[in-house]
Amino acid sequence: MSNEETGTVHLHRVLRTPAERVYKAFTDQSALERWLPPYGFTGKIHGAVDARTGGGYRMSFTNFGTGSQHAFTVEYVELIPNQRIRHTDRFDDANLAGEMTVTIDLESVSCGTDIRIAQEGIPAMIPVEMCYLGWQESLEQLARLVEPEIPDNG
Repeated sequence: MSNEETGTVHLHRVLRTPAERVYKAFTDQSALERWLPPYGFTGKIHGAVDARTGGGYRMSFTNFGTGSQHAFTVEYVELIPNQRIRHTDRFDDANLAGEMTVTIDLESVSCGTDIRIAQEGIPAMIPVEMCYLGWQESLEQLARLVEPEIPDNG
C-alpha cells in the first residue's frame, strides 16, 4: 500500500424534499443507477443493494462515449434512517488502491433537507477537483429525482 496522500471533498446542498426521500435515493437500487453516475456515464448495480449495516452493493460506471468502465464496491458502515449514511468505497482497479469513506448527513429543515457530504481517502491519482465536479453533477441529478411532487393518477 502506498503512502501517497489522499484527498477529501465536502459538499453541502439544501433540497426541497423530505429527508425520507433523500435517504431512499441513497439506498434504492434504481435510484442510485439513475442519479449517482456523473454526466456522460451510465451506472449499473451488479446484484442487489443490501441496505443494512455491513451490507452494500457493487456498481460500475461506464463512459457513454468511449465504453470504458470502472467498478467499485460500497459497504454500509452506519445507517440511521433519514439522518445519516456512512459507507466505505473500494475501486476494483488496483491502481486506485485504498478505501474511501463517504458520510452523508441529512437534517430536516423548514424548506426540505439539508445535506452534508464528506468523501475522504480519495486515491491520490484522482484529482480532487474532478471528484468534486462529479459529485456536483450527481447532486444536481439527485435533486431532479427527489424534488418533484408528482401525484399518482387514480
